[in-house]
Amino acid sequence: MTDRIDALREKAAQLPLQPGVYLYKDAAGTVLYVGKAKNLRARVRSYFNEDRLAEAKTGSLIREAHELEFILVDNEKESLALENNLIKQYHPRFNILLRDDKTFPYIKLTNEKYPRVFVTRRIRKDGQYFGPYIPASLAYRLVKFIHRHFLIPSCKVDFSRTHTHPCLEFHIHRCLGPCVQGLTTDAIYAEHVQDVRTFLDGRTHDLTAGLRTRMEQASENMEFERAAALRDLIQTLGEVEQNQKMAAASGDDTDIFSYYAELPQVAVNLFHLRNGRIIDRREFFWEDLAELDPHEFFSTLLMQVYATGQHLPSTIHVPLELEDCDVLEELFTEKRGRKVEIHTPQRGQKKALLALVGSNARHSFEQRFRVLKPSSKAIGEAVEEALNLPAPPRRIECFDISHIQGTDKVASMVVWEDGRMKKADYRKFIIRTVEGSDDFASMFEVVTRRYSRLQEEGKPMPGLVLIDGGLGQLHSAAAALDAIGILNQPLAALAKREETLYVFGQEDEPILLDRGSPVLHLVQMIRDEAHRFAVTFHRNRRDARTLTSELTEIPGIGPRTIQKLLQRFGSLTGVQAATDAELAESVGPAIAAKLRAAYPNR
Repeated sequence: MTDRIDALREKAAQLPLQPGVYLYKDAAGTVLYVGKAKNLRARVRSYFNEDRLAEAKTGSLIREAHELEFILVDNEKESLALENNLIKQYHPRFNILLRDDKTFPYIKLTNEKYPRVFVTRRIRKDGQYFGPYIPASLAYRLVKFIHRHFLIPSCKVDFSRTHTHPCLEFHIHRCLGPCVQGLTTDAIYAEHVQDVRTFLDGRTHDLTAGLRTRMEQASENMEFERAAALRDLIQTLGEVEQNQKMAAASGDDTDIFSYYAELPQVAVNLFHLRNGRIIDRREFFWEDLAELDPHEFFSTLLMQVYATGQHLPSTIHVPLELEDCDVLEELFTEKRGRKVEIHTPQRGQKKALLALVGSNARHSFEQRFRVLKPSSKAIGEAVEEALNLPAPPRRIECFDISHIQGTDKVASMVVWEDGRMKKADYRKFIIRTVEGSDDFASMFEVVTRRYSRLQEEGKPMPGLVLIDGGLGQLHSAAAALDAIGILNQPLAALAKREETLYVFGQEDEPILLDRGSPVLHLVQMIRDEAHRFAVTFHRNRRDARTLTSELTEIPGIGPRTIQKLLQRFGSLTGVQAATDAELAESVGPAIAAKLRAAYPNR
């Protein structure tokens, strides 16, 4: 090891004196750490000082490193940008990684024959994206506005096949109904989609002018109902545009960062201040930081936050003065197209706001790492955000299937409501129509039975249906809901091995939550309870079948006796282990004697 460290030290001594990025790699070529420097030789040589080698993080890094590579750039600004790109590409485990970053949402307009609008947090090359939106709720409000005024849906209905009846969204005038032939035309739908595109582009003036022309044409054609609807939409758009102008002219556009740390755990809070008001808050967590250099930490954090499409404000407040503040300001100013300033407030209201964010960071730390139980409202909102649901779920119903090689197939449904498990609403199902070990068909049957019953009773659907399984079980449940006419029901599945969440309609964006996430803990707890309930029911069914099949072979023992034995002892093992007195008390001395004769060794 000493020879290897000496070789790395010699290589560091030969590095250029220019700005650049350096990479430490292990024996397999995996990138361990990415760093930046305005003087590569001076920075990298400092890793081999005795004081640095004695540090936990630096010492571990150098002991594991086998290779040292570098990339020259022209200036510090380029080194910052390149470092951030390489961290995102390689995810080095010795770097500070923004693992729990919940990016702000975008509105996606799909590129289907009949495009739909969705709120999403990931950008792919499969449609047009608008945003990001701050606060996050703004994206959802805009999509609801689009449903109400432009009639473009967010539903998950399969438009590739013809349906006989439209869903509720059509009947309440939130959709044009492209799923049913004859309710709209391609030309009308395309016109509405273009209106949505113009609206989301922010070209309200152009949209209003086009709508006014259509309104006048409708009036000339004596289509007075359509003309009135267009008039109302023009008026609404005018109000929206006026509100936007007022907000844009009214002041502060600031992001405020602060943190609380008890290594190896760190919590950061980010407050968004818009127009003089705090409109949103974000939390970030780290669980395994051996060391914390606050300057490096916040420089890296700012780069990672604002490199992901995050809105850049005019001012960023941080709790300490950063060494590369000027470079960051220059980089962010170029990205924003207007000046961005980074400050550390020293007095007054801004200092008080920074202290408030620090206080919230400490509270976040305690909630996350001291295992304080969040309120049911808070956890519901966290589930809504993590899974991109339309609303916080008050009630979650979770299903699991249990069997052994296709025998004694059963299913369970457990219920979480208002922050706790509601055992009175648990349900058991015996699978009736499925042969063999077909979990997908079993899930289809159970979901169909459960929600057909709910429809018959006129009861509301839960805020979220959770499936224990992967994509196959998720799609089986979705097909069951579709078959009984339930559309747009929030539906998700938790795959066991990777603990990956799949949300129906967003399957191409699987959600892999941080292992300390309260949302992951909640869905795991609900899933595990569903599994426990299903396994217990399956075991009881299997034991009852085994007991029945064995005891019916004993002369003089009939169904009523077997039922008594099941109620008292639960299984064949329990009957075999019972004493003579216990057997006699349950079924009488005569039958007890027959049982003892059948199992003389017990």
